[in-house]
Amino acid sequence: MNENIQPNYHDVKVVCACGASFVCGTTKEGDVIKVEVCSKCHPYYTGKQKLVDTGGRVDKFKKRYSL
Repeated sequence: MNENIQPNYHDVKVVCACGASFVCGTTKEGDVIKVEVCSKCHPYYTGKQKLVDTGGRVDKFKKRYSL
């Protein structure tokens, strides 16, 4: 078998847009990973509805279907 072909596994700090952070293991390069949504702010886990409108998609939908 080939030796030293496994990627480097190390701990990184994951920082969410809401301000929460935690440590996770990864093979991705770097010391910090930035994410937009985590378990502390995701609507599924918090039970709160949060509308994320990307590029005016909600407005386009409402205009198209006259809502």
